[in-house]
Amino acid sequence: MAVSQFSCGGAMESLHYKSQSELIGFGSRRSFNSRLLLARTLSLNPRTHRSRCRRSVLVTNVIKDPTVEQETTLSSCTPDAVSIASSIKYHAEFTPLFSPEHFELPKAYFATAQSVRDALIVNWNATNEYYEKLNVKQAYYLSMEFLQGRALLNAIGNLELAGAYAEALSKLGHKLETVAHQEPDAALGNGGLGRLASCFLDSLATLNYPAWGYGLRYKYGLFKQRITKEGQEEAAEDWLEMGNPWEIVRNDVSYHVKFYGNVATGSDGKRHWIGGEDIVAVAYDVPIPGYKTKTTINLRLWSTKALSQDFDLYSFNSGEHTKAFEALANAEKICYVLYPGDDSLEGKTLRLKQQYTLCSASLQDIVARFERRSGANVNWEEFPKKVAVQMNDTHPTLCIPELIRILMDLKGLTWKEAWSITQRTVAYTNHTVLPEALEKWSLELMQKLLPRHVEIIELIDEELINTIVSEYGTADCDLLEKKLKEMRILENVDLPPTYAKLLVKPKKSSSVLPTEKLEDSNKDEKLEDSNKDEKLEDSKKDEKLEDSNKDEKLEDSKKDVKAVDEEIEPKKKPLEEKKKASPKPPKLVRMANLCVVGGHAVNGVAEIHSEIVKDEVFNSFYKLWPKKFQNKTNGVTPRRWIRFCNPDLSSILTKWIGTEDWVLNTEKLAELRQYADDEDLQTQWRQAKRSNKLRVVSFIKERTGYSVSPDAMFDIQVKRIHEYKRQLMNILGIVYRYKKMKEMSASKRKAKFVPRVCMFGGKAFATYVQAKRIVKFITDVGETVNHDPSIGDLLKVIFVPDYNVSVAELLIPASELSQHISTAGMEASGTSNMKFAMNGCILIGTLDGANVEIREEVGADNFFLFGAEAHEIAGLRKERAEGKFVPDPRFEEVKEFIRSGVFGSYNYDDLIGSLEGNEGFGRADYFLVGKDFPSYIECQEKVDEAYRDQKKWTRMSILNTAGSSKFSSDRTIHEYAKDIWNINPVELQ
Repeated sequence: MAVSQFSCGGAMESLHYKSQSELIGFGSRRSFNSRLLLARTLSLNPRTHRSRCRRSVLVTNVIKDPTVEQETTLSSCTPDAVSIASSIKYHAEFTPLFSPEHFELPKAYFATAQSVRDALIVNWNATNEYYEKLNVKQAYYLSMEFLQGRALLNAIGNLELAGAYAEALSKLGHKLETVAHQEPDAALGNGGLGRLASCFLDSLATLNYPAWGYGLRYKYGLFKQRITKEGQEEAAEDWLEMGNPWEIVRNDVSYHVKFYGNVATGSDGKRHWIGGEDIVAVAYDVPIPGYKTKTTINLRLWSTKALSQDFDLYSFNSGEHTKAFEALANAEKICYVLYPGDDSLEGKTLRLKQQYTLCSASLQDIVARFERRSGANVNWEEFPKKVAVQMNDTHPTLCIPELIRILMDLKGLTWKEAWSITQRTVAYTNHTVLPEALEKWSLELMQKLLPRHVEIIELIDEELINTIVSEYGTADCDLLEKKLKEMRILENVDLPPTYAKLLVKPKKSSSVLPTEKLEDSNKDEKLEDSNKDEKLEDSKKDEKLEDSNKDEKLEDSKKDVKAVDEEIEPKKKPLEEKKKASPKPPKLVRMANLCVVGGHAVNGVAEIHSEIVKDEVFNSFYKLWPKKFQNKTNGVTPRRWIRFCNPDLSSILTKWIGTEDWVLNTEKLAELRQYADDEDLQTQWRQAKRSNKLRVVSFIKERTGYSVSPDAMFDIQVKRIHEYKRQLMNILGIVYRYKKMKEMSASKRKAKFVPRVCMFGGKAFATYVQAKRIVKFITDVGETVNHDPSIGDLLKVIFVPDYNVSVAELLIPASELSQHISTAGMEASGTSNMKFAMNGCILIGTLDGANVEIREEVGADNFFLFGAEAHEIAGLRKERAEGKFVPDPRFEEVKEFIRSGVFGSYNYDDLIGSLEGNEGFGRADYFLVGKDFPSYIECQEKVDEAYRDQKKWTRMSILNTAGSSKFSSDRTIHEYAKDIWNINPVELQ
């Protein structure tokens, strides 16, 4: 139950929200319930009544639907500081999470957040009510990550109440900024994937598009990073320990999710998934407000639990407490941790459970909403006209077989109908070209955990086989075999008998198939048969797995981390048996291929990435279905990433552009170009940057104990720690810089080098050993350099622990140089590069991901470029494998300097060894650090030269902000809405 907390209406009637998304009024103003519910909306001070107003407004549909006019009641006035203070005090007293004696910071934060949430709920309810009544087409964005960051300042900023809340809290003895810092970051993501999803939700709400997000409510997040002398250590996130004031649990919105069991044919001739393990997914809703609009959309997160009946009371009373809790623990752990370690079979199983829980609960919810909005006459052919499902990377791939399962097994549709509806509903965003991120799951594991879905995936695979055969014919068996091997969803799985004979080559024509196999093939359903229901029944006969090998393959799957380029070690056999047979490759489900086949659109996230997707990753699919493939260059929200995190710069932008419209129309930022050389603008620009840097100086001192100079260049690389992102090249460049400084006299080094504070931030996955070595190395270099009195403020190396959105909001506005130096062709897009550019930071980087487009927009002269290009990478790796690569002497010099022990006694042979040799796992410098190192350090010399001329540097900084308009997520969302989802804005006025 929620009532607007603000004293903003003369009428005594308030609004209450039912679970069916209806807004209903309370009755008589004299009733006890009405008076109790309004206690927090009416201040005892008569002065708070003077601005109260309430009006009826029309909710209008931008697309001019004939049913558009729906009348609702929304507050039209802006609450003042007195009424807000009254609301905060109400929550401190009547919705307490703390003892009543004091109004200290944690309590002030929760009361303030609950006050803001009340304001959001009114708009949120009205938005959902309108979507229900209009039955508008809605987009649903499914993502394993939503990296939201703190919500308080973003919410009051979007509601345009920041000033009023600051004044209200001041009256109550607190500063808004101090209260806001009490909020922990929501631990629902890790990197760019989750941050992009959150930017998209902000833009969807701001642009009034009907959409929801779906994710999982991770209790312990990824992990909290601690930096010790041993490097990175991981601890569980505690963001939910004191509760989350922004979420609302929906105990009436829950769905059963099944695992294991078996599939049987019922008396009705249909397939039924029976037995197994059932858990319950419960909805937790988080309102997402738009900027300067009433539209407030929803992020629905699923938490998992078991039913009370699954608690084994007999075992508990018998003293077997662990056994008693087994079912509850198995259910709850699904939503414990983001990306649990998957080196073990148990870890793989848990990850697959997570992915299926997200897909199953979300699709059950979407289908239920469609049925409710459709009323008595549900027409399933209308489903793709009312629903658009976007899969953010391959994690939600199981949406495809799950939607088919719901439509066929629960709603009674035929295979042909369900397959057509699914293909028209679902779309896929590819975020990577890295093999390990193009997920492959063990078929054996999936068949055990999700037996019905494997049957459906086999049907989809057979449909694909038929398409491939129709496209390429049977005349060229080698070509057909190549295409089938490359494109099939099921890898290392025999072809269905109907198709197996097509690959029998003429030279092997003497090998006659056994009679019984020929007879079986005659019984198989012919591809031309249109009766897909019978085909589904027959698919049971075409069992894809060999029962005699199940135990061995399941054991092998323990060694298969989603089967990413890893060899499965066979069981030990006698020498003579090894000579006779090599181990069978594991049978796998290629999730990315399933996404491409099962959806109507596939998009990359930067122009260069989308071309690589078409030319390399999915080239055969692109040739088959060219119209499926699109580019949607990523973007970031200018609200959080300029307007709210960098108020000093925002004020300058508004002053010089002449309007604050740039927050919604970033194209206006281009108007700054005409003032790039203006001395007044440059002075103000530098002052804003220094102000931001001073905040970071204090932050670094607090977090790390190191003191840094605000007069030094702030050089920042913050992102997930990964070899392809090449934090290793950055720190090797710093080592080279340090070595050269040490070789010079004090006067020479001061003349040669610009003072720098080199900052790193990001998490290495707990099981990614090489990434953790990189973190350790960075901190060791920092320990040595930062305590070297001969270097002083000329060079500092800082690793910022536990990097997250809130830290980014502090570092990015203060940044002057940002490093985006991934191996060309390996970064899909990147979004932090966009945030840095928006805030007037100059980038040094390769022609990779969105760097290419940023450089085009801001101008080549305002971007520091180095390194090999994407089309050269394969040739350079081949050259290395052939032993033709000759390392630069400066690169060898740096490695020898490290091995000398100058940075401590830790043995870095494994780390440095990865850059050496010509072949072998973990060797041969796969990410071309050595190849790009010479051009990198030469480019860094150009950076120093440019920074010495502060007028030139400031001009470059201004032109980066002016050229960043393309990289607003508003532009990206408009493109998704038009080209993929086919949805239109719906505005509450």
